[in-house]
Amino acid sequence: MDIAEAAVVGAGPIGLEMGAALKRAGVDYIHLEAKQIGNTISWYPHQVRFFSSPERIAICGVPLHTVDQAKASREEYLAYLRGIVEQFDLEVRTYERVTKITKGDNDFTLVTEKQGGGKQEYQVRNVILAIGDMAWPRMLHIPGEDSNHVDHYFDEPHKYFRQELLIVGGKNSAVEAAIRCYRLGAKVSLSYRGEKFNPESIKYWLLPEIEMLVKTGKIKFYPNTEPVEIRRQDVSLLDVKRKEIITVGADFVLLMTGYVADMKLFETAGAELEPESRAPVVNMETMESTVPGLFVAGTVAAGTQRHYRLFIENCHAHVAKIVKKLTGKTIDGHAINPLALEEMPES
Repeated sequence: MDIAEAAVVGAGPIGLEMGAALKRAGVDYIHLEAKQIGNTISWYPHQVRFFSSPERIAICGVPLHTVDQAKASREEYLAYLRGIVEQFDLEVRTYERVTKITKGDNDFTLVTEKQGGGKQEYQVRNVILAIGDMAWPRMLHIPGEDSNHVDHYFDEPHKYFRQELLIVGGKNSAVEAAIRCYRLGAKVSLSYRGEKFNPESIKYWLLPEIEMLVKTGKIKFYPNTEPVEIRRQDVSLLDVKRKEIITVGADFVLLMTGYVADMKLFETAGAELEPESRAPVVNMETMESTVPGLFVAGTVAAGTQRHYRLFIENCHAHVAKIVKKLTGKTIDGHAINPLALEEMPES
């Protein structure tokens, strides 16, 4: 059994920033990741660009530069994260999933499963969960949702060339997929349970284009609808206002209905969770949960977000708060994103 002062679980941007900060502070820690560095970002659509500007998603005090000085693409950011790991020589035990956290009198026991088989136990005094809030897609639980031509993730548009594609959703991911697939040559329909697009939920440069494509009929828009059954060649949509069923042809269906957080590790550790979002109850000054020694970093602090309030850019401060609680040391702007210091409450 390995023994350490702390364990960081999750190796997304905030998890990596957390690991680098602990290393700089001289804390003996282990870092565990169920899959690969930046796993959630790796399943973003190819060439998609971040909503946030590069300076706001930079970590560890290292500037993020893009080839055209625009917002970072998926590929640029993954390369940046790999560079962070190498620059700071971070030891992340990838493809090792934490399956259980048990609180003892003065420490925690973590049980892990490795991709190649076998289990491992670690004993640590503190645990920092930085596991993100997008573990699984939000399921609709309707007939046909598990069909081969239905997907909850938009990879890239090529397979939809000259195909009928129904996209379900009306926020940024759905809108961007609709525009890209239309440009590629797909016949795109868009079903959205809302009346109209919300400017706060869509990248500002996409909103005028989707509105134009809908207005001109190049993308067929079905507002106030939700799917009730998916079949091989079409989908039944319920018009929630008129209480009528609309049948829309579809060779493929993309369900861009959002994602949910996996809060099982918080539950096994005994942490108190909010009833609706399942967000952990934390002390916002220290990011410590209701279980002493169990800390929260990153977007998982909000649980499952229906209306997003936590992103990479406003979670940097979590790192500074946790390091200060564990070590008594105050982090300067060279160790994390300097913008985090502006977001930290004054002591």
